[in-house]
Order: sequence, then structure tokens, then C-alpha cells
Amino acid sequence: MLYADIYGFIAAVLSTIAFLPQVIKTWRFKKAEDISITTLLIFISGLLFWIIYGFQTRTIPVLLANTMTLILNTMILVLKLVYARPNSSEHNDLPPD
Repeated sequence: MLYADIYGFIAAVLSTIAFLPQVIKTWRFKKAEDISITTLLIFISGLLFWIIYGFQTRTIPVLLANTMTLILNTMILVLKLVYARPNSSEHNDLPPD
């Protein structure tokens, strides 16, 4: 294993775990209104291209980091979409019949 690979694996781990707190916070508080869907979609698109690049160059750290980061950011996107749905009981201002 080359030193460059070691640096790549360290970068992969750090880049990937950076999104764990956001996933946990979003899931725990069931709230994602402050997360930009546009940013998520652009970032996820970039991750897909990094995965293609990593596959074509056979760069394992790039493949692993971006695949895991893609999974975490897709989770954030799904949570954002799920929590953005209005809950009929919370948003109903009318008194019951």
C-alpha cells in the first residue's frame, strides 16, 4: 500500500463521517427545514460523478468515500422530503366537529 492510499483512506473516513451528525440530528429531531434541497441535489450529482471517476480509475478510497457519502446524503434528502410533508393533525387550525 502506498502512502497516497493511506492519505486517501484517511480522507475517505473523515469526509464520510462528516455527514453522520447531520443524518443523526435530522432523524432525531424529525426536522430538515434548514437543509437546502438544491444543495443536496447538486452535491449528490457530484458524488455520482466521483463514483464514476473512482470506478474508471480504480481508486478504491475515492469509490468507498463517495459511495458512503452518497448513501448518507441520500438519507438526508429522503428525511428532508419525508419531514417536509405536512402532518394533517399538526397543521389543522380548525376545531374538531
